[in-house]
Amino acid sequence: MKGYYFITDSKLSRAGNENDVRQAVACGVEVVQYRNKSRETRQMYEEAVRLREICRDSGSIFLINDRVDIALATQAEGVHLGQSDMPCLAARKLLGPERIIGMTVHNLAEALQAESMGADYLGVSPIFQTTTKPDAGKPAGIRLIEELRAQVEIPLIAIGGINHSNASEVVRAGADGLCAISCVVAKENVRDEIKKFQEIFSARRREI
Repeated sequence: MKGYYFITDSKLSRAGNENDVRQAVACGVEVVQYRNKSRETRQMYEEAVRLREICRDSGSIFLINDRVDIALATQAEGVHLGQSDMPCLAARKLLGPERIIGMTVHNLAEALQAESMGADYLGVSPIFQTTTKPDAGKPAGIRLIEELRAQVEIPLIAIGGINHSNASEVVRAGADGLCAISCVVAKENVRDEIKKFQEIFSARRREI
């Protein structure tokens, strides 16, 4: 799991989640996470089914934010869970050993606990100040990525306030991947914005 990690946001999107996901997978994005907290279960399920097909056709990994039930019903590859969502161990019992479970963490203690419980990767958040998720908390800075990289073996995906000007710092600090939402889906050309991040990531990885 590396490179640019795509997360949907229907409130910020100009063209809608389906178009955004098509643009993302056209860039070769490895992981697409469907996040939509404003829709009811039936609507979320129906949209997830459509997005799942787009990802399946392209070979991209499709994950569901929070909702283990939606992940199971749509045959998604896995889920991404926050600290207030279903515990990782409980989710693993329902999903089985093959599906992916990502966990959002805000500090070293949460990261070590998530890894010990069998999380497959960590979403490290928020790195910088962000307005996309009001309850994200105080920015941790790239120092947290460096701290986790020294003590955690599973992949780290950095998120929160990341843009084209600070993405390089995130990669240099040791992140395996990064996510930027508002400066991608809120733009006119999603594909072009993703490509910029992919180029930054590849360039910094070569330096390292």
